[in-house]
Amino acid sequence: MKIILTCLFTLFMIGQGASQSFHDQILTFRESFKSDMLKDQRAPLQEDDFQHLRWFLPNDSFRVKCQFTPLIDSDPVDVPTSSGRVKSFQDIGVLSFVLSNTVCTLHVYTNRTLASIPEYQDHLFLPFTDPTNGEQTYGGGRYIDLTRSQLTEDEIWLDFNLAYNPWCAYSDGYNCPIPPMANRLTVPVRAGEQMYTGPHKSRDH
Repeated sequence: MKIILTCLFTLFMIGQGASQSFHDQILTFRESFKSDMLKDQRAPLQEDDFQHLRWFLPNDSFRVKCQFTPLIDSDPVDVPTSSGRVKSFQDIGVLSFVLSNTVCTLHVYTNRTLASIPEYQDHLFLPFTDPTNGEQTYGGGRYIDLTRSQLTEDEIWLDFNLAYNPWCAYSDGYNCPIPPMANRLTVPVRAGEQMYTGPHKSRDH
């Protein structure tokens, strides 16, 4: 949870940080990602592991403006995880955008457990897969964090440079949500975090 909170703060600062270049904003996010990992006792990586992290170069063509279509009174969605357990999410709406000359859609979710905690009520969760999975990026897909406050007149900027791996990419013993079928892109997303090159760790459940 500590990592999610700090990521939300970093996303807010990126949204406000007009004085920072796009390249510097992405590097700031990545440094926050690593420093937050060190602060969380449950996290799978230590500082020595960071040498095995790989990222695509920042690329503003993977930052796209999306039309947001909210879903009103949608039913809860049970999302399977890497451990075989299930987590409950709410599908709050659909993002529509054009990437690499292809019309794409992705669903955005809230974690129903976290949504009951005031600090996380602004948090939006976007898991996705794309054709780079298993080759350049983690086979189980990647995640992007968004916030409700980023929504402006039913529009939102989606930056794939902020895509990161679930903890299951580094170690077993975690319950990482598997991106739903609706969030399987056909366009390769060569932005954000790449496949971890270090040894896969073991962790007690």
